[in-house]
Amino acid sequence: MSGTLFIVNDAPYGNERAYNALRLAGALAAREGQAVRLFLMADAVACAKSGQKVPEGYYNVQIMLGKVARKGGVALCGTCMDARGLRDDELIDGATRGTLAQLADWTAEADKVLVF
Repeated sequence: MSGTLFIVNDAPYGNERAYNALRLAGALAAREGQAVRLFLMADAVACAKSGQKVPEGYYNVQIMLGKVARKGGVALCGTCMDARGLRDDELIDGATRGTLAQLADWTAEADKVLVF
């Protein structure tokens, strides 16, 4: 099984980096034999905030992230969460508070690491 780690740094809205990372992660997660993990850092932790409401016809990263979370691991930088006032109980299902040590482990285990 091939494993890919996505490290996402940018906010969910305002530019399309998080959107494109989630599009690719979702496409890979849908393939047989692919293990996908996402680690959200900096402003990207907001991608995992539950209850997002976006204008009709606009992409919703919460829904996109949920699809990946059901297929693989999704962790958020705990320090980044704290800096932005994001609590564990505000996260979507399947997303958890993570640590830099966890990111180091995931990086060492991954066949590929993509940074957005």
